[in-house]
Amino acid sequence: PRPGDGICEHATWSRTGITVAGGNGVGDGLNQLDQPFGIFVNENQTVYVADFANHRIVKWDRNASTGQLVAGGNGQGDHSNQLYYPSDVTVEQDGTVYISDGYNFRVQKWV
Repeated sequence: PRPGDGICEHATWSRTGITVAGGNGVGDGLNQLDQPFGIFVNENQTVYVADFANHRIVKWDRNASTGQLVAGGNGQGDHSNQLYYPSDVTVEQDGTVYISDGYNFRVQKWV
């Protein structure tokens, strides 16, 4: 690190990771993911995952063992309640969710 880059020059990092979403094998259960792509973490450490191959967005509260469906989950498609390989997600403070809906070539807003 260089002085002024915002990282303490004496910072130490954990050498092991902690699973915060998924980790129960590939699948479409709410405790599973299939090719997780983009993530968004809010100020409460809630993790939103663009679950690419399951065509959905799943939310994982801090320390949760199961996620909650936020968007999609109705199979792949181009209807307003469907996603088709979502690749990224962001969430506004008011809970509005914006999704990069890859193979539909669109950005969707879910309220």
